[in-house]
Amino acid sequence: MPALSTTQVRADQVKVWATGAYSFSDELGGFRITGASGIGTKEDPLVIKEELNSATPVTLTIRATKPIEPFGKAGEVANGVMYMRIDVLNNSALPWVEFQFELQEILDQPSVFGDGLSFDQRNKTPDNIWSSNFADFDRRFEPYDRLLFRNGKIDPLKTATFDFLITDYTPRWTFYIVQDPRIPTG
Repeated sequence: MPALSTTQVRADQVKVWATGAYSFSDELGGFRITGASGIGTKEDPLVIKEELNSATPVTLTIRATKPIEPFGKAGEVANGVMYMRIDVLNNSALPWVEFQFELQEILDQPSVFGDGLSFDQRNKTPDNIWSSNFADFDRRFEPYDRLLFRNGKIDPLKTATFDFLITDYTPRWTFYIVQDPRIPTG
């Protein structure tokens, strides 16, 4: 009887982190989630800890894990109001001089006004957008929902914190946040 040879192929482990009424995944690659906590309220935001190994865009996948009930109790249902804190470790060899977040209800398609998903678009003077490393931010809503942090820097092997509110008045089971660290040019 011939001997059988087995080859073990090991793919990078994708871990799904569940907290509050959502799960968070790095399944689309390019980065690694290292922790998740919170329920999504102002007092107890959803905190996602990440490590990015390059200065290229990556996509965080977010899924509702509990029933969707707009304006229901945070943590018990996916209610469309998510106070977020993202802690990002720059594990690339380059400094990042800007950092952008873009919401997508459908992967690789910009979020539009009619989908209800935004960085708190109804609030014209937000006081819940902040970064430990950047002095300013710019929100754009049409034809996409983007939040750009600028006038600062994240050096290699340093961590930055970003706080913001995501609102979704027509909640879906899955949506995405594209994260784009920007390096100096010229």
